[in-house]
Amino acid sequence: MPARLIINADDFGLTRGINRAVLELHQAGALTSTSLMANSPAFDDAVNLALANPTLGVGCHIVLTDGTPLSHPQQIPTLLGADGKNFRPSLIDFLLAVLRGKVSEDEIAIEALAQIQRLQRAGIDVTHIDTHKHTHILPGVARPLLYVCERTGVGAIRNPFEEPWSLALGHSDPMRRLQIRLVHPLRKRFEALSAIRDKRILTTNGTIGISATGRLDTPMLNALLAAMPDGLWELVTHPGYNDRELDAVRTRLRVTREIERNALLQAFAPNTSQPDSLHPNLHPIRPELINYGSLGTMGRLRELGQHQANTGHERIL
Repeated sequence: MPARLIINADDFGLTRGINRAVLELHQAGALTSTSLMANSPAFDDAVNLALANPTLGVGCHIVLTDGTPLSHPQQIPTLLGADGKNFRPSLIDFLLAVLRGKVSEDEIAIEALAQIQRLQRAGIDVTHIDTHKHTHILPGVARPLLYVCERTGVGAIRNPFEEPWSLALGHSDPMRRLQIRLVHPLRKRFEALSAIRDKRILTTNGTIGISATGRLDTPMLNALLAAMPDGLWELVTHPGYNDRELDAVRTRLRVTREIERNALLQAFAPNTSQPDSLHPNLHPIRPELINYGSLGTMGRLRELGQHQANTGHERIL
C-alpha cells in the first residue's frame, strides 16, 4: 500500500500573497490542505478562496502565542502577556508558563473554540486543527484542544512530532535539531491522550519538514519524499509571495516562502520542467495525496456528500 501524504500550508489568511500561493499550488495539484488563522489580516480573502475551491481541505491554525486573541481579555487572563491584551510574544515564555501550571486549560479551550467557530461561522468545514509554532506538543495544550475538537465536529489534529528520518534530512541549525529532539519524549504522552488513543480524533504517523521550516528547497523536498516510508504523513509547508503585505506582518519566513512555493510546484505539478528522475509524479511509489477531510468516518461521509459540518453557532462550553 503506498504512503498517503497530506501537503499542508500553514498561515493561510496572513496575507493575500500567501492566500494566492495556496490557491495556485492547490489548483496545480501541489497542495491538498491549508491551515487558516482565525484572526489574520487577510481572513476574508482566504475564506472566499476556500469556499470557491471545496477540494482544498481547510483546518484551523490555532494561535496561542505571538498574536491577538479573539476572546475578551477577561475570559483568558492566563493566556495574555504583560500588556494584558495580546498573547505572550515568546514561544519559550508560553511553554514555560504551561509547564509551571500558570496557563488555564479551560482558557485554552475558550480561545480555541472562538477561533474554530469563527471559521465555521464563515462557512468553512474545518477538517483539522494545528497550532502556531506547534504549541500542542505539550499535553496541557493538546488536551483542551482535543476537547474542543470533539465538541465542534473537527475530526483530526496534526501530530506535532517529526520522525528521526525527516529530522536527519532537514538540515536545520544544531539548536533547532536539539530542540526537536528534546521534545520528542512528549510524543508518547500525546499518543496516550484518550481522544488520540481511542481514535475519536485522528492524526497522522508524524509530520515531515518541521526542522526544514525556512530551508525547504527543491533538493531537500525531493530527499524527504524519497525517504518517506509507508504510512500516513503530513508535509508542513509555508509557501507564499514575499511582497509588501508580508513586510507589514511579523514573521521570520519571507524569501523562503517563494522558495517553498517553487519547490512544491517542481515536485508535484504535472507541467513542471523538472527532470523525470526527480519527479514524484513519475516515481513508482508516488504517495497518494489527500487532506485531513478524507480521514475516517467523516471522510467517508464527505465523499458521499452526507457530512453535515458544524455551523459554529452550536453551544459548546
